[in-house]
Amino acid sequence: MLHSLKWTFELNALWLELAPFLTNFLQEVLQQKEAEIHAKSWAHKARPEQQEPSHQPWNTWLILAGRGFGKTRTGAETVWSWIKTNRHKRIALIGQTSIEARMVMVEGESGLLSVVPPDQIKKYSKGDGVIEFHNGAKVQIFGADHYERLRGPQFDGAWVDELAKFKKTEQFWEQLNLCLRLGAHPKCIITTTPRRNPVLTQLMGDPECVVTRGSTFDNAANLAAGFLKNLNKQFAGTKLEAQEIYAQMIDETAGALWTPDKIVYERPPNNDWLRIVVAVDPADTNSETSDETGIIVIGLNANQQAYVLEDATYKAAPSEWVKKVVALYHQYQADRVVAEVNKGGDMVKDLLMACDPHISYKGVRATRGKALRAEPIVSLYEQGKVKHIGTLPALETQLCTWVPEASAKSPDRLDALVWGLTDLFLSGEATHQYKVWV
Repeated sequence: MLHSLKWTFELNALWLELAPFLTNFLQEVLQQKEAEIHAKSWAHKARPEQQEPSHQPWNTWLILAGRGFGKTRTGAETVWSWIKTNRHKRIALIGQTSIEARMVMVEGESGLLSVVPPDQIKKYSKGDGVIEFHNGAKVQIFGADHYERLRGPQFDGAWVDELAKFKKTEQFWEQLNLCLRLGAHPKCIITTTPRRNPVLTQLMGDPECVVTRGSTFDNAANLAAGFLKNLNKQFAGTKLEAQEIYAQMIDETAGALWTPDKIVYERPPNNDWLRIVVAVDPADTNSETSDETGIIVIGLNANQQAYVLEDATYKAAPSEWVKKVVALYHQYQADRVVAEVNKGGDMVKDLLMACDPHISYKGVRATRGKALRAEPIVSLYEQGKVKHIGTLPALETQLCTWVPEASAKSPDRLDALVWGLTDLFLSGEATHQYKVWV
């Protein structure tokens, strides 16, 4: 009995001696964990211009910034902050199309699902475009191309992405404002690269709209070095550099056949391809001043819409770029290589056959001017029959800045695109069905 009491006394004494050290240790561990959580939090990582304005009352927060600025992440984090703090419970997410809204604003790498803890979501109905949260909040997805669907629903918050691309901006904006009628202070965040239109002009002069500007390079720490290098190489000195990188509001290039609003980003609904072509506009020389060889991969889906899959244009000797063409042909399981033969005659065919004699090839010869060949393709874009599966900056720059009879530089990417889409839509072969998996 005395022995047990002695051990109990000694253990208590030891505990009293160690307790302060253990307490300090546990406090340090907890502080370290809290620091790690804080370091990962948006409040810690966000740049000042990405944080919700608090210096003045506002109805609309307009973020006009270049590509890669972090607009999508800012929008997603702002919406999640509204939800988790119960400030807003009925929120609309609107992209140019509902598919774009879902793919970019919700399921994208920086979209809403990337910032919301999964255990906070009660239900995500893709078909209905609705996300329900355990705290009762609800997010609904819309496409501005069907802005009439905003008739009826009501919200206390909204996030609009790439407003500058919308086709009927004024009609859309009217409908959205009629929907923002719940709660004490409905709010809207707009994330977009700039392009002059009446709604953006109106918002920039609205005292209840906070305007945040930023460039691609503001987010340089989180962007690939190669991407930044290519930006300088491809865009330096162009109007699209000012618009797409430095977020300056510029007018459209007078006389250009394409405008940014004609370019729609969308992925195909499935891999049911009718045909896939690799289109080539070969450079006739290989020197420092030579044009690049335009190489564009395009697929015609079973939904009768074409998708620009890749821009692989680059400057190299014919023996090198032909290897790239053959590699793309096999990578995409393409049905044909389509190449202009005005300059090189049978050169392209001979190079292709030497590299791979089993390549399916079609040579095309220009009998009309570039503008006449391009105009039907512009119409296909206007009709919504051509989509880009992602941003293709160099191609899009060329499309939106090339002016017939005024641009001295040959539009290699544009030419290849025109040849490919002509073969898919206008050669009488677009109805031949193939199954190709990419």
